[in-house]
Amino acid sequence: MADNTGSTFSYRHPMRSFSSVRVSAPRLKGGGFSPKVDRASEVGDEQHAVRPLQEPAESRGYANEEAHEVGCLGGPVVDHLVVMVNGIVGSASDWKFAVDQFQVKLGGKVIVHCSACNSASTTFNGIDVMGKRLADEVQEVVERTPGLRKISFVAHSLGGLVARYAIACLYVPAKQNIKSTSKKSQSLETKSVHTMAGLEPINFITLATPHLGSRGHEQLPFLFGLRWLEKLATSIAHWFVGRTGKHLFLADGDQGQLPLLQRMVTDCEEGMFMSALRLFKRRVAYANVVNDHMVGWRTSSLRRESQLPKVKCFPVDAKYPHIMQTDKVHPVTEESHASVQTPVRELDELPAQDPLEEELVTKLTQLPWERVDVSFHGISQRFIAHSTIQVKNFSLHAEGVDVISHLIDNLEVS
Repeated sequence: MADNTGSTFSYRHPMRSFSSVRVSAPRLKGGGFSPKVDRASEVGDEQHAVRPLQEPAESRGYANEEAHEVGCLGGPVVDHLVVMVNGIVGSASDWKFAVDQFQVKLGGKVIVHCSACNSASTTFNGIDVMGKRLADEVQEVVERTPGLRKISFVAHSLGGLVARYAIACLYVPAKQNIKSTSKKSQSLETKSVHTMAGLEPINFITLATPHLGSRGHEQLPFLFGLRWLEKLATSIAHWFVGRTGKHLFLADGDQGQLPLLQRMVTDCEEGMFMSALRLFKRRVAYANVVNDHMVGWRTSSLRRESQLPKVKCFPVDAKYPHIMQTDKVHPVTEESHASVQTPVRELDELPAQDPLEEELVTKLTQLPWERVDVSFHGISQRFIAHSTIQVKNFSLHAEGVDVISHLIDNLEVS
């Protein structure tokens, strides 16, 4: 075993209080931590308690930016694993505020695991390499956490693409023998349904993820929509962010292969990408409407240019002041073409100018999605919308609190 690190905190459940909990985390071979939870003596120090929604628990930092899992003691076995995945040059600690709110709102219902296998410069290694690392990490968490039955993913930015690759690696086809979790029998049993690492997939949620890549007009907004700069970026992105840059701009596809993002909208020898994504009960894409200089509205919301709606000035619910619009993708199938109930607007959309982009959006929207459009227009933090939507750092990105609240309030748990 390698070194241990620990942090002590008091967790105050909305319905009842717990005594101080000691979380000691032996290091895993994949870079994450496996927490051991022991009941410690009662303490009355309020400075360690989880604070309300407006402020994160500052006393509970993530030592060495490693992965942390948070559950609830004193109740029934928690059977729902939520995996949080950071974006480019990010780390597990980017989710600190979100984890605090998961505890406050869903303590005792979910276990939150913040992935630590891809961080800082290792996010330049390529989406495929990062996806395999994430899959290995999740598999290890599942194997050492008894009682799990369900799994969800919440990912920011590039992390959404990494998670889409990882779920294909974790996909378990029906009728494969896996170890039974039944108390009455520890024998092998045959599963008649598809699973994700042996678990039931529930939520797949992305925030500001470039699902259609960064190639194309205004898909990478900080290039100011200058087509010559966008064309240049396609050729030199790998100078700055390695293989990941090639994947984002669909500039890979060496030795006659299709670009990775193009392969990831199919079921192929490399992975059952679409079958894995289809398993989730919910697929949700949160997207910044404006002022996200890293990821354009079109690519993060799975829309063609002609599908972008008029920007609304008022939120759909005063409880979430930055949620401007929510809608659902209803896949257009052969049956729906023949149905008079199919909206004409969905059938008459103009195709994307880039054939590759059109292929990606067409295939991804063959599955139902929920879209959530976010706008921080008119506030000081609007120019850092890409991080604000995640509340990466509470002191800098506090305006995104309602987005995290919306995500958790609408999470399907059972």
